[in-house]
Amino acid sequence: MLLITLRPARRAVHRWIRGFTLIEVMVVVVILSILAAVVVPRIMDNPDKARVVKAKQDIRVIKNQLDLYRLHNFRYPTTEQGLEALVQKPVDAPHWQEGGYLDKLPKDPWSKPYQYLSPGQHGQLDIYSLGADGQPGGEGVDADIGNWNLDE
Repeated sequence: MLLITLRPARRAVHRWIRGFTLIEVMVVVVILSILAAVVVPRIMDNPDKARVVKAKQDIRVIKNQLDLYRLHNFRYPTTEQGLEALVQKPVDAPHWQEGGYLDKLPKDPWSKPYQYLSPGQHGQLDIYSLGADGQPGGEGVDADIGNWNLDE
């Protein structure tokens, strides 16, 4: 009676060890190919999107620190003083925060310095990155990213 119980179990294990048929392998390869065709383009766009998000976050931080500078010194730094006024004390900033407003000036995600204008073309001041191409204007990742278009 014991031998009869073990035989079907051995046959089931033996069938499983045989492997997959060529058709089964081909079906799996086709499914993986379809998944790759859908997923890879989405993953490849993410680094560019991440750079744009980082630039926007940096600009928000710089803007907040410029607002604090203005609170202490009653005006924003001039275009000539630039963003460097957040790191090193300008001559005409009597109430400059000891230690500075930023440890160091960040570079945009494309390793270029952020641009600063005071007064700005889009408001009281402009803080912006020229995008991936480093040129004014552009579209997509080449577009300028500034404190005037952070919500786009």
